Amino acid sequence: MAQESLWLGSYRKPCRQVMIASIAITLALFAWLAVNRILFGEDAYGMHEMIRPAGKPLVLVMLLMVAWSLLVSAVYLSDWAVSIETPPDGLFDIISLVCSRIAMIATAFIVVVMFYEVVSRYVFSRPTLWANELSLWIAGFVFLLAGQYAMQQRCHIRIYIIYDMFPRWLQKICDLISTSLICLFTFAMIYGGYNDAMRRMLRMETFGTAWDPPLPGTLKPAILIIILAVTIQAVSNLIADWNKEPGEHTPADDIDAEEIEKIKKTLGEV
Repeated sequence: MAQESLWLGSYRKPCRQVMIASIAITLALFAWLAVNRILFGEDAYGMHEMIRPAGKPLVLVMLLMVAWSLLVSAVYLSDWAVSIETPPDGLFDIISLVCSRIAMIATAFIVVVMFYEVVSRYVFSRPTLWANELSLWIAGFVFLLAGQYAMQQRCHIRIYIIYDMFPRWLQKICDLISTSLICLFTFAMIYGGYNDAMRRMLRMETFGTAWDPPLPGTLKPAILIIILAVTIQAVSNLIADWNKEPGEHTPADDIDAEEIEKIKKTLGEV
């Protein structure tokens, strides 16, 4: 039985079809580039050209298709939720869920990259120049997007053992103070880091390695952008939770009963 749609509704099926088509086209382009790399060697496009697409239309199309496939897949997967996830409540919650699915897919991609590196290095004795930097690059974005998802799910650090003892009016004051501190922190970060981030982004500062990806030129502005997104999510949470009744929190809140049942079923079949 299909899980109920969180927000896509009747658009879930078309989104799935677009996702499958996008992934198929991306894989076909990748296969074409890989075959050309095998047949033509150094004259073909490789990972070195992937971060230097200027004057290479096929590389640019490949990068755009990867980005589009990632976005569509994240949108589709954001319409599904596990039992312990807080459902979206508003537009920005949906945006945070989409970002969380991007981080989820990116994590799996890091595993693929590192697996490729291990096989290439230890089986074929041909280590890559790009696997480590690419993993660091992706992991930086995963770390940032995970913070936004944690804020949307209200699973960031909070001392509930004290918070739950307060009356609701005092809980609201605590929420208001904590959100104000987040806003103050974000203002300080953007005020102090904007010029440096813009300078690095405009010259697309690179990492200084053989592959030389623009890690500083992309991650530095991304830090400020995603910190701002986390702050907007915190304000959104404050507004959404303001008139809610006080709730009790126990360690059982973090237990995924559905996952436990699957584990029991798996162990029972062994």
